[in-house]
Amino acid sequence: MSFKAFSDYLLLEKKYSKHTVLAYTRDIENFQKFLSQHHENENLVEVGYSEIRQWIVQLVDSNISNRTINRKVSSLNTYYKFLLKTDDLKVNPLKKHKALKVGKKVQLPFSQQELKTVLETSIEVNDFESARNHFIIELFYATGIRRIELVNLKLIDVDKGNNQIKVLGKRNKERYIPLIESLSKSLNSYLEYRRHLPAIEDKQNLFLTKNGLKIYEKLVYRIINKYFSEASTKAKCSPHVLRHSFATHLLNEGADLNTVKELLGHTSLAATQVYTHNSISELKKVHAKAHPRNQR
Repeated sequence: MSFKAFSDYLLLEKKYSKHTVLAYTRDIENFQKFLSQHHENENLVEVGYSEIRQWIVQLVDSNISNRTINRKVSSLNTYYKFLLKTDDLKVNPLKKHKALKVGKKVQLPFSQQELKTVLETSIEVNDFESARNHFIIELFYATGIRRIELVNLKLIDVDKGNNQIKVLGKRNKERYIPLIESLSKSLNSYLEYRRHLPAIEDKQNLFLTKNGLKIYEKLVYRIINKYFSEASTKAKCSPHVLRHSFATHLLNEGADLNTVKELLGHTSLAATQVYTHNSISELKKVHAKAHPRNQR
């Protein structure tokens, strides 16, 4: 079965990234493979919830996490909703399905001391790569942007006159994020080294490899992992943890939740509220210090 119409729908109408669309189609193909192995009928349009439930049971027995299973079923559900829109399906077999329960995933941010160690001690800026790596880390922490957003930044997105950058987020939604003074200094240092690269193949993109090509996501991950694995004992040292640190530290210092939401590019407060649990300890300190009943 071809999923081209479905893929085009996700890419063109829903504005999903190619990576996300690929993940959706893989999940659906995974279910179709299950049908081919356990059922005579491989037609996704004709199966009922009983076949889907058998697939879910197999996934559970394979020790796949409930979170991953929910994602796979969600992909299939999106496909069925698409078929309803195109009148290729009359009833969604997942209409009454309830997602598996998942535990709340608490991800600890880097501490301010860990950030200070990496930015002030770990990186000695003396060439193109060190200047780029320092700027990447500081940009993540100062703006909270996503890894793919950083990779896709263009030179014209940097507005030095107004000290801000334009970020193209999910579903092509633009937002502007201010640049703090220290970040402007790191930017100027990086641009100076960038200017003296022997050859630049991709002149539009802000972040490049040493060969003058557009930087890629895996390299960005390796950069963050390298420096923070040396400065932190956390099991996960990734660009997303830096984004997490940005949000948590802002909230700890009293930033408004709506402001943090806009800076992160979230569409709802619910997505931003996952960062508030890390602020509870700070709130307790303020509460204990300021409450009248605690002053006696």
